[in-house]
Amino acid sequence: MTIIALGKKMFPFPLPNRGWMRDDSLFLTMENPDRIAKLFSTCNENGRAAFVGYVCACDPDFETSLKVCKKLLDNGVDILELGVPFSDPLADGLTNQLAAQRALEAGCSQNDVFRLVEEIRKFSEAPIVFYTYYNLIFSQGVKEYVERAKAVGVDGLLTLDLPPEEADEILKASKELDMKNVFIVAPTTPKSRIPVITNAASGFIYYVSREGVTGERDDLAGDLVERIEAIREHTELPVVVGFGISNAGQVREVAKSADGVVVGSALVNCISGNLSDPDLAVNQIGKKAAELAEGLVAG
Repeated sequence: MTIIALGKKMFPFPLPNRGWMRDDSLFLTMENPDRIAKLFSTCNENGRAAFVGYVCACDPDFETSLKVCKKLLDNGVDILELGVPFSDPLADGLTNQLAAQRALEAGCSQNDVFRLVEEIRKFSEAPIVFYTYYNLIFSQGVKEYVERAKAVGVDGLLTLDLPPEEADEILKASKELDMKNVFIVAPTTPKSRIPVITNAASGFIYYVSREGVTGERDDLAGDLVERIEAIREHTELPVVVGFGISNAGQVREVAKSADGVVVGSALVNCISGNLSDPDLAVNQIGKKAAELAEGLVAG
């Protein structure tokens, strides 16, 4: 077995105490690489938060979506969060609902989403996490779905409507196949329930910074730091923050305390605003990603 050691680098400034770094996360096997752990380790070494970029797979069509994913990864996105188109996306705001609708109207199937990941893997080893709903997994057979996702190169599943208390089947299949399961902590989550969520999670914890659904917001929650620290009391996993983050200033503020920053609607809007010119949409989303990435270094 070949072992890769991610050596520590020396920097002229103090690194933020992310709280989740463990010795065993610094070692990966070639046969079973943990791309998510490697990515967060690298970001931590470089004193910055990870950039998690969300787009809906096959929005507005397969070929444009593939170009969009490549442009994002070429312009600062560290983890690609791929929305799996679904007809009832209850956690999504209007921007992401319409993205899913465009993808479905373009004929996007589950097979196309898997094929998209296969194509991305031809040019990138960046972590890929599916942002999905349980019906899409259950309808294909839980173990079969996880096996297929793992085979094409998916690293993690964020199943929006599946609480950890009801996730035994997917957790069992994921453990066997080393598929990460990301769970959400919300502002309304009671403190007593946080350890239930963190104990079931792997890869990272997704903290939703605002109540409600996805979408761009003008400001950030005032208790963000306190909430992140409350999660870290129960886990060594990285904590990423999403929902409502839309500009470099907000990214910079969140990056001061979080291990990763999730941006979705602000990127998807680059597509929806240029539907008549797919090439322009691809270029605009690249520019937006590069702009957002400037805020990643913790201040």
